[in-house]
Amino acid sequence: MILATRLKAAYAGLALLDTALSASTRPAAHQARFLTKPLLMPLLSASLATTPGSSSARVPVLAAQAAGWVGDVALLSEERKPFVAGTTAFGVGHLAYLAAFVPRRRREPALVADPRARTLAAVWAVSSPMVAWNARRSGMAPVVATYSALLTSMVVAATRLDPAQPPAGRRLLAAGALLFLASDSTLGLRKFVLDDPSPWVEGAVMASYTSAQLLLSEGAGRL
Repeated sequence: MILATRLKAAYAGLALLDTALSASTRPAAHQARFLTKPLLMPLLSASLATTPGSSSARVPVLAAQAAGWVGDVALLSEERKPFVAGTTAFGVGHLAYLAAFVPRRRREPALVADPRARTLAAVWAVSSPMVAWNARRSGMAPVVATYSALLTSMVVAATRLDPAQPPAGRRLLAAGALLFLASDSTLGLRKFVLDDPSPWVEGAVMASYTSAQLLLSEGAGRL
């Protein structure tokens, strides 16, 4: 338990450093991220792997974190091919999260009658076409649309966990999923909608993303 706590503290410190570097306008800061960003998911995975417990949710969540590592490294570049590879990797990660959450879903109310699920679906229906429309100029509209559907599905699943699951784990997972949605929505606006976004926007993306991954990891460790 002490080791897991230290690893989580190391992750949090590295996340703060990487967030600060991402919001900087200095080229040297962005070069430094080639060292900081790839270390994030390995630290987080190590903390989850060493946390006491035996929940079957850990294996798919560790797989999601591995996919997140691929995405983190790929998205160090703003070019089209690395962006597509990174987005695809994160999409695989959301499938892994779904594998952890769906078996633990609540049965009532039905999905179509759940106000939270309907709200998330409405947000996706409004926002996804706008971002995908702007992404068409770089030929990434199908990737963006598919990814946004996977992300929204993951968030719906994380917010529909069975009440029999530990309350602390459910709250952490729901908060992490919603924060992931906020992070990627901000990323989509920065890359495809805003003309000249401030570097602080990327800082906001990283702050919310690293927090989301930590909350999801903590939640999985408490199931």
